[in-house]
Amino acid sequence: MPTLNEIYWETRYNKGETGWDTGSASPAISNYAAQYADKSIKVMIPGCGNAHEAGALLNLGYTDVTLLDIAASPLAAAKEKYSAAVELGHLKLVQDDFFNHQDTYDLILEQTFFCAIHPSQRNDYAEKMHTLLGSKGKLAGLLFDFPLTEQGPPFGGGVEAYLAHFEPWFKPKTLEKCYNSIKPREGRELFFILEKQKA
Repeated sequence: MPTLNEIYWETRYNKGETGWDTGSASPAISNYAAQYADKSIKVMIPGCGNAHEAGALLNLGYTDVTLLDIAASPLAAAKEKYSAAVELGHLKLVQDDFFNHQDTYDLILEQTFFCAIHPSQRNDYAEKMHTLLGSKGKLAGLLFDFPLTEQGPPFGGGVEAYLAHFEPWFKPKTLEKCYNSIKPREGRELFFILEKQKA
């Protein structure tokens, strides 16, 4: 099992080994974000990678989006691609280990980050997300729906296992088969919305 640290991910980017990159924002996440009336809420995308969802959020009018990644390369690319939004302060770029990050958000969007951490860290992920969200905060996005094995990343999982990690910290509002996945992931994704609750 590789050590999934900054060096590992930076090497993947430098070699162009980014098979998770779909080339555009997920329709499920974009459609969900479009439903928010208040586009000034504080949003974070952890493990943002090439940050296609950031572009979608900015196009929707969001003005407080933070991209977090442990690797420098994707953040440098985002800075160049979304330079105007960075200059306006609508987009913030943070290089840090998710588990060390300190801030508070109204909405955190999950897109191929949960599947990229080692499964042994999933309870820690849920607890950390709880810490990073404000009192009425939500965690939403996509999770892979295929058997969990030792091979990864990406690491899979299913509804029951995911609920076991999240229910101590969150009230599940939605956790179901994604109906608008991109073609390569049809039938292999779950869309979810979790509402923070008092632990």
